[in-house]
Amino acid sequence: MTRRTLPLVSSLCLAAALAAPGARGQVPTDSGATSPDPRISLRGGWKDAGSAISNLVLVAHRAPSEGFNPIAPGDFRYINSDLAFSGNYVILGNYSGFMIWDITNPASPTLRTSVVCPGGQGDVSVYRNLIFMSAEETRGRVDCSPRGVADTVSAQRFRGVRIFDISDLDNPKQVAWIQTCRGSHTHTIVFDPKDTANVYVYVSGTGIVRSATELAGCSGKAPEDDPNTALFRIEVIQVPLAAPQDAKIISTPRLFADSSGSVNGLWKGGTHGEGTQTTRKTDLCHDITVYSAIGLAAGACSGNGILIDIRDVQHPKRIFQVVDPNFAFWHSATFSNDGKKVLFTDEWGGGGQARCRASDPVKWGGDALFRLSKDKLELGGYYKLPVVQDSLKNCVAHNGSLIPVPGRDIMVQAWYQGGVSVFDFTDIAHPKEIAYYDLGPVDSTKLQLGGYWSAYWYNGYIVGSEIARGLDLLQLKPSAQLSQNEIDAAQLVHLDLFNPQNQPKLVWPARFVVARAYLDQLMRDKGISADRSSRIARALGAAEKMEGQARKGALRTLAKQVAGEAKGSTDPDRVRALASVVHDLSAT
Repeated sequence: MTRRTLPLVSSLCLAAALAAPGARGQVPTDSGATSPDPRISLRGGWKDAGSAISNLVLVAHRAPSEGFNPIAPGDFRYINSDLAFSGNYVILGNYSGFMIWDITNPASPTLRTSVVCPGGQGDVSVYRNLIFMSAEETRGRVDCSPRGVADTVSAQRFRGVRIFDISDLDNPKQVAWIQTCRGSHTHTIVFDPKDTANVYVYVSGTGIVRSATELAGCSGKAPEDDPNTALFRIEVIQVPLAAPQDAKIISTPRLFADSSGSVNGLWKGGTHGEGTQTTRKTDLCHDITVYSAIGLAAGACSGNGILIDIRDVQHPKRIFQVVDPNFAFWHSATFSNDGKKVLFTDEWGGGGQARCRASDPVKWGGDALFRLSKDKLELGGYYKLPVVQDSLKNCVAHNGSLIPVPGRDIMVQAWYQGGVSVFDFTDIAHPKEIAYYDLGPVDSTKLQLGGYWSAYWYNGYIVGSEIARGLDLLQLKPSAQLSQNEIDAAQLVHLDLFNPQNQPKLVWPARFVVARAYLDQLMRDKGISADRSSRIARALGAAEKMEGQARKGALRTLAKQVAGEAKGSTDPDRVRALASVVHDLSAT
């Protein structure tokens, strides 16, 4: 996230946009007419703002713990940032450290412990008894002291990745601090299935390169002037699980340069042409999402989206790259569960500006959706928050994750003060919002930084990190666009560990509710006739009441019948998925 000056937009633009038929900010009514979206013009206030919610329930809200409370909105010392999950615990990063919340009772989260340790946005990950935290700002100190560092060059300055041992949850202990030339804006935990003794950390640094006097080997020169420059690369840290204090950098892959050190095929900075975005050159990655199940990672790297081969975890290699003239800053990435799509976000304005106004192009500051095939990316569509936000709310696409509804690509995403949006991108060319939660601006007189940094699905709940207000837990409600069966099927997916930048493969057990979720989708989209859908539903219900061989036989027969429907269906893949679940049920 970067900070820039906010240009204001005329209120006449907002009024004109709301008056236009089909404009962003209008929602259909039962009669087919449209009405203003309730998110528009919400009452402002830091702790008493108005709210709007659709197809979600707010389960719990918790303000930041003592030591992390900002004096006022926009206080950059106490910004809540990213999230990680382990068991019943949520680790909430902050510019001044991290908090660990116990969500054993999701309706009543309790603070288990917190650690004050300033140094930047505090990107966090967790594995077993270890917490990893990024530090990039020059104020960070090795000893976590909030005093900062006054000297231009200092052995006390820390910029890199910290490792904390949380074996004693009430007394976390910093056991390692790995210094890097540009610090760590974000990082990604990576596992090598052939090496269970270690975990690996991909470090994405976006800050200035520090002096070689402070850290030997650091250089911010162009590659033609210094082939060992700290630009155009990431760092790979190896962390021995039995001795995390021995963690060290083992490689520095130059993902943005060829073997000679020259920029190769990546964006060199500047504008893409008249009426397009201006992007800085690609000499860094903001965020890398790994999807080990397919051996790939997607890097959101300033001026490019890149595809990375991670089968050799210690030596990742760039295999493809794309540019988009609608993107100002490639920020983060998410794969579809089947690995056939990649969603990249554009953090136009750096997160501190209002970029969802009526005057803002719908293809700027949102998501670009790409098809992934044979290690190549092809643009398929865009998604942007479908409601106009005013100039008092910093708003742009930010962090999110998949919601495990079988048969659909559904994502929950944070949009800073644009709130939380849940949308379906199964049809890559026509993504559609299905739920949201939004609050009024943190200040009703001027733009102050606030809103949702992250929103992730974790074991039946959407967990949101609100920059100025704290931690929120939400649940989905059934609607015309999402059935109770689909929600219940999603809740069958249980994760013991979730670091959002390490995307897990989602797998559903063979259950009747999973079959009914697929059937609901076919009925909603008219994939098969209403008559056949009703017959399948009755057959499923009858089989569920049976036992033993009678159930198995009925399900095998039904699976064959359903498979036979695929040929005449407008959605044959979903019909085959339903048949597969019914067949698997016959074996349980």
